[in-house]
Amino acid sequence: MIIEYVQKAIERAEYKKLEDGTWFAAIPGFDGVWANGKSVEECRKELVEVMEEWLILKFKDIDPIPIIEGLDLNIKEAAVA
Repeated sequence: MIIEYVQKAIERAEYKKLEDGTWFAAIPGFDGVWANGKSVEECRKELVEVMEEWLILKFKDIDPIPIIEGLDLNIKEAAVA
């Protein structure tokens, strides 16, 4: 489910070629998820890594995660040890 979520999030990415010839990408609705690379493919790969790290932090802090096309990764309740 996490892989599908990341793929759907990446599909929403917006790419822009910068004046220095590099590419910038960000995903609307995902604050702090952005990447930069020498090519579109390098930028996309970096964006996937950033998205995965962003999700790990959201899980760790139990922060809300946007629901994408019915995919809800939000933690409903914390496990008690």
